[in-house]
Amino acid sequence: MLDISELARQSGIAASKIRYYEEVGLIRSVGRKGLRRVFEPEVVSRLSLIALGQVAGFSLAEIREMLGSDRHPDIDREQLGAKADFLDHRIKELSALRDGLRHAMNCTAPSHLECPTFQRLMRIALTRQAGRGSQLKKVSARRK
Repeated sequence: MLDISELARQSGIAASKIRYYEEVGLIRSVGRKGLRRVFEPEVVSRLSLIALGQVAGFSLAEIREMLGSDRHPDIDREQLGAKADFLDHRIKELSALRDGLRHAMNCTAPSHLECPTFQRLMRIALTRQAGRGSQLKKVSARRK
């Protein structure tokens, strides 16, 4: 068994975050040793899965659903595929943005505002920002 400080040391995750993960149902302690929470050693693996999910862009709610409450995660392969597809799309967007910024950096136009490539980047950014605003409104409406 690992107390919370040993779990934090082994995993590299702050004790406060470990307590939060327990609070939201991602992990479970098995008791206490004095005032400290005690965890089974397998929780280190679960914390690794949580970290991987977050790096991949999954929300904690999505991760909790995939991990389930028992010891054996039930990771939805279709959900993984959908996230991979999303990441592919995002990588293409970011690559195009990088290329556009590099072009603008070396552009010979008298002003960035006169550069057609830079103007296109600005339009894309505006469209993307407007899309985010409508997505936030949808999420906000769902929460009400």
